[in-house]
Amino acid sequence: MDIIRYADLKPAPWRNGGGTTRELARFPLDAADGGWDWRVSIAEVGKAGDFSAFPGMERVLTVVDGDLLFLTVDGAEHPLEKYRPFRFSGDADAAGALPTGDIRDLNVICRRGAFKGFTSIIELSKKRAHPVFEGQFGILLQGQATADGEALGRYDAVVGSDTATPEIVGRGFLAVVSIDPVD
Repeated sequence: MDIIRYADLKPAPWRNGGGTTRELARFPLDAADGGWDWRVSIAEVGKAGDFSAFPGMERVLTVVDGDLLFLTVDGAEHPLEKYRPFRFSGDADAAGALPTGDIRDLNVICRRGAFKGFTSIIELSKKRAHPVFEGQFGILLQGQATADGEALGRYDAVVGSDTATPEIVGRGFLAVVSIDPVD
């Protein structure tokens, strides 16, 4: 079982100085910045401002800490509440405002026509294990959980597998990110 420990990830500052990003995973791994086909990351947003453009990509953004992000996409304002994924084009002119203070968000960015990313938020149970399949990441957002008996910290990601599918149990909330190839 592979676990990506959030505490071990180095924050990378944004070009506009409004926050930092910690990359959980990308494909291909050796691709230069922006040359990847998909990326999963968690961003800390401490200042309102423009979002970086990702031409040819599709984004799914989910507020995972904090109350609210006002995301303006091509002139239309979208109030994004905690744990409600929102999909938009990486080509779009996008900016964020923070009416209730700093936030942290989960970003899934995929190359349009090659991969499709999905984010689901589920409530964990101690009675029923949640499997993480190949092409998926299970990211602990809140609470206490274990993956096959190994303790998870906040924002740790369990990498799915088709050979020994890891199972997560506990109390709290889990983001399940799926990256599917487009046929």
